[in-house]
Amino acid sequence: MLILITGTSRGIGKAIALRFLQEKHDVIGFDIEEKTIDHVNYVHHIVDVSCPSDFIDNVYPDIVVNNAGVQDSGKDIDINLKGVINITEKYAFDNPNIKAVTIIGSASGHTGSEFYEYAASKGGLLAYTKNVANRLAPKAICNSIDPGGVITELNKPVMDDEKLFAKIMELTPLKRWATCEEIADWVYFVSVINKFMTGQNLLIDGGEAGYNQFIWPEDL
Repeated sequence: MLILITGTSRGIGKAIALRFLQEKHDVIGFDIEEKTIDHVNYVHHIVDVSCPSDFIDNVYPDIVVNNAGVQDSGKDIDINLKGVINITEKYAFDNPNIKAVTIIGSASGHTGSEFYEYAASKGGLLAYTKNVANRLAPKAICNSIDPGGVITELNKPVMDDEKLFAKIMELTPLKRWATCEEIADWVYFVSVINKFMTGQNLLIDGGEAGYNQFIWPEDL
């Protein structure tokens, strides 16, 4: 299959691209940075997802993975939300080959935490996922993978601060963050193996969002 993935030069997007390449799919990567993947089945394009004039024509992927994103950049809405809309409307619709669209959201879309524009951009993706699922059915599916903490360069300011990271671990029942490869596995499962689930927002956060402690006297 032909897979279009945005934000493939590093982090989660790169891991997703490598996962699909491992399974012998052809991958087209979009990123504002130069390519960091050297593979015979990988083609890289310098593309800003917030600028439709950058987009290439006559590409009909079987799967679209919207991963490109920023955090507290002043352009979070334009890239994280509008960028996903731009890519999806261009490459998923009026596409005879489309089978699945997978959107990388965030736990912040569920909880409202983090920077306000970032949380708003990711919250919008929850609704847009369902909108796309409804419009693509019955031909194709659309779901979002919404990670909590992931070990990426983007999160180094917190990961490198022992006190802050310890506070985060106190709120995370599994006491660790996900690797990029773990998120890539979820994307592959939802996009390729899954054939029936659609319109769902999957929260992959180690239990952080649902962590509740039951307080009760020990002697009762």
